[in-house]
Amino acid sequence: MLTELRIENFAIINYLELEFGSGLVTLTGETGAGKSIIIDAVETLLGVRADTSLIRSGADRSNVEGAFRISEAVREPVHEILKREFLLDDPNYVVLAREFRSEGRNVARVNGRTVNLGLLRELGELLIDLHGQSEHLSLLRVKSHLGLLDRFAEVDVEMDAYKTTYKALQAVRKELNDLRQSEKDAARRAEMLTFQVEEITAANLKPDEEAGLREERTRLANAEKLANLANTALAALDEGDMQTPAATDRVGEIVQALTALTKVDAAQARFQERAEEVFTLLTDLALELRDYLEEIEFNPRRLDVVEDRLEMIHNLKRKYGETIPEIIAFGEQAQKDLDEITHAEERIVELETKEAALLKELAEKGAALSARRHAAADQMAQAIEQQLDDLRMDSARFSVDFQTKPDPKGVSLSNGDTVAFDHTGYESIEFLVETNPGEGFKPLVKVASGGETARLMLALKNVLASADQTPTLIFDEIDQGIGGRVGAVVGQKLWQLARTHQVLCVTHLPQLAGFGDQHYKVDKLVEDGRTTTAVQHLEGEARLVELAHMLGEVSEGTLQSANEILQSVHQATSTAS
Repeated sequence: MLTELRIENFAIINYLELEFGSGLVTLTGETGAGKSIIIDAVETLLGVRADTSLIRSGADRSNVEGAFRISEAVREPVHEILKREFLLDDPNYVVLAREFRSEGRNVARVNGRTVNLGLLRELGELLIDLHGQSEHLSLLRVKSHLGLLDRFAEVDVEMDAYKTTYKALQAVRKELNDLRQSEKDAARRAEMLTFQVEEITAANLKPDEEAGLREERTRLANAEKLANLANTALAALDEGDMQTPAATDRVGEIVQALTALTKVDAAQARFQERAEEVFTLLTDLALELRDYLEEIEFNPRRLDVVEDRLEMIHNLKRKYGETIPEIIAFGEQAQKDLDEITHAEERIVELETKEAALLKELAEKGAALSARRHAAADQMAQAIEQQLDDLRMDSARFSVDFQTKPDPKGVSLSNGDTVAFDHTGYESIEFLVETNPGEGFKPLVKVASGGETARLMLALKNVLASADQTPTLIFDEIDQGIGGRVGAVVGQKLWQLARTHQVLCVTHLPQLAGFGDQHYKVDKLVEDGRTTTAVQHLEGEARLVELAHMLGEVSEGTLQSANEILQSVHQATSTAS
């Protein structure tokens, strides 16, 4: 709900800062004092396009800012928008703002960050219904009618059952569509997949073979050089002559000398042990070099085979993956895709059978949903017409128009028609009204503006109070063309509506204003030659005087009448609560 409103340099308003509570908030005052200007300022927070004429004369910019406490009813969709745009600061509050500049530029902000008007409008529609400029009233948005009817009808069980079948049908149809699409080029794709599978399968790849092949290629390509180097090392180790003894011979001599040394000085046995370790290592090295020399082969044919194998792996990597495991995985997926194509016809037949069964099931669940909606529509019409009767619109009628659209791929109804459907069912709806006998039912949006429309919206809002989730409702022209007696009825209905919503109402009728949980008086003042708007929160004696003033000149008689209004309101609200 709207908790704070700050307006600066807007039309004749110099500066206002207002705090609102829950319940019914009434604004009263002389014509031209600025009551509707306050509502116009709130309207800018709904993302309406505005121009420099709104800026107070002599100022270079105008600002409007509203703080809203996010109610549970709209918490989820509001949070979804704020999270999507990275604007969620406080989970319980959101601040909308507009700034209009004299050079023509205007700026929208949410929680202090600049946004586009579309986002401001998207949030505003969730937070406020404003009747005055009727295009902002949610009841005039046809797309919202089905949701309102469903909440009024309490069709959660039927809707959940319908949506479960709907989602299953959509999944089947998607798979069918994919299969039918792929079937068109199945022969070409099957040929390509077959080639890919055969090429990868014929390669008989091993996940870790490439590294081994590269090592083998290095040895084969450098066999002569490797053999020469290994022979040189082996000769130095174990094939010496008289002039240049082998390393093993020389180390053997060291071992003999240190063995003799140890016999004399046993404390130096470590020298002998280390020398024997070196001798053993050199002997083992010589043996391993001989084994290595035997493995080195001068085999040009084998080199060609290894080169060809590595080239084949390179070509496969270029086409199917950067590593051998990726190539193998590609082949496995290609085989799976080939199997799907091979068995596509059987799968299509299977899915078509399943689709037919789901369509039949969806038609049954859609019919159950439709029956609940039609029954609720009749109840809603009766309740709204009773409300209109209370509001002295006893000739007005209300109706919910149900429409279907032919579609050969849709669901079959009991009357034989095949109609389109979506996630909400197979019917679209629109609220219709007839305000005068013989005029015929018309969409809400085509109803004439003014007090009659406001009363119609009040009747709708009262009946749909539990279904309508918009937390703040604003009525600007609701008392137009009605007298005090009807005004009291309107006031009571507004007060009743304000038990579940925050309601702001501009009124000239004391019988209506008396029902306000909060009462603000709007005055037009002249200060230093400039006209400005001032707002006063009225309580106690000040409120009684304002109600008397609304009845005429303040006198003992009007004060008595004002007091009677408040007593009547107290009696009516006490009984209602």
